[in-house]
Amino acid sequence: MRFDDAPPAACDLVVVGGGILGLATARELLRRRSGEAVCVLEAEPAIASHQTGHSSGVVHAGIYYAPGSLKARLCVEGARRLYGYCEEQGIAFERSGKLIVATEQAELPHLDELQRRGTANRVPGLRRLAAADIVAVEPHARGIAALHSPTTGVVDFTEVAGAFGADIDRAGGTVHLETRVGTVSPTSRGILVRHSRGKTAARAAVFCAGLWSDRLAVACGAPKGPRIVPFRGRYLRLRPGSAGLVRGNVYPVPDPELPFLGAHLTRTIGGEVLIGPSALLALSRDAYRLRTMRPRDLAQTMSWPGTWRLAARHWRAGLGEVRRAASRSAFVAEAARLVPELRGADVEPGPVGIRAQALDRRGKLVDDFVIDSTERAVHVRNAPSPAATTAMALAELIADELEG
Repeated sequence: MRFDDAPPAACDLVVVGGGILGLATARELLRRRSGEAVCVLEAEPAIASHQTGHSSGVVHAGIYYAPGSLKARLCVEGARRLYGYCEEQGIAFERSGKLIVATEQAELPHLDELQRRGTANRVPGLRRLAAADIVAVEPHARGIAALHSPTTGVVDFTEVAGAFGADIDRAGGTVHLETRVGTVSPTSRGILVRHSRGKTAARAAVFCAGLWSDRLAVACGAPKGPRIVPFRGRYLRLRPGSAGLVRGNVYPVPDPELPFLGAHLTRTIGGEVLIGPSALLALSRDAYRLRTMRPRDLAQTMSWPGTWRLAARHWRAGLGEVRRAASRSAFVAEAARLVPELRGADVEPGPVGIRAQALDRRGKLVDDFVIDSTERAVHVRNAPSPAATTAMALAELIADELEG
């Protein structure tokens, strides 16, 4: 795959964002509009530099999402299409399965609700396990009940994104790195995108800008809300000698009030076992180092009314995240509820990621994909997990919105 140094002065369609969703969208637009000029503008020196490249690679099955939501509608189909694409392209993946484990009685009603959602969303093969049956799937896991999803899997989403980029290249599209978009304005014939390498005029644009999606949407005239607030997620990694404690994916029953899944254990496609991530409000939108702080990012987070309402509503959960982020032993203890043999000596520091999470004015963390339209443009305002799983299906929805 080649990356053109200079973006064109004009093209038919421009896609802003070279993560897996932006690349899937450009690929879908080229599939529908053969012969048209489509270019992707990516701010970083490489594609998949943020959420795509910092995830654990889990291919979600569709259990968690409220029936009728975009996530519910797209996840099962997106996973099916992703697996098929990986088979066609020779990209390694594994349907390693997932256990969602209840460890106390108070979690059983929430496990019941997840089973109801998964059944309504037609998750393939989903089944309820009694305590005695858990060890047949994950020999070192313990709980009083569990849900087993055999079609949950893992893949390297950066490799998938690279394959999408190669498809774009073969179809005549172009991808331009180190091209940071600044301002956007409609024109009589389309839209003008000004960026760090000049400007590009297009008939229309799609913005899949992740952590910076709200700013670009507002620049095009969209409402100020929802606001992106960055959450820093830190993983731990099992040392190689302890990796046998987990076969696939072992998850807790999540807090139904929050769109985070708790401290879980995932065997990646590369064979590592990750524990986490934490979910700590970050001081910048690229705070891969804990001390990274950008005044503009912090000011926008703290000036948003929803931030303070979120803190007031979920301060106990917030303190728990601070504790887990600050203390490795607390982090391990949380995961050991699921795998009791786990000890502090079994782990070492793992990777870090930043989740672009939309937050509304009322302090509610938006728990579905959000797609807005402005003149000549479509904006993906919220696309956290399972966006990578759903990328091919979600790209079709975005293309439909652009055509509409």
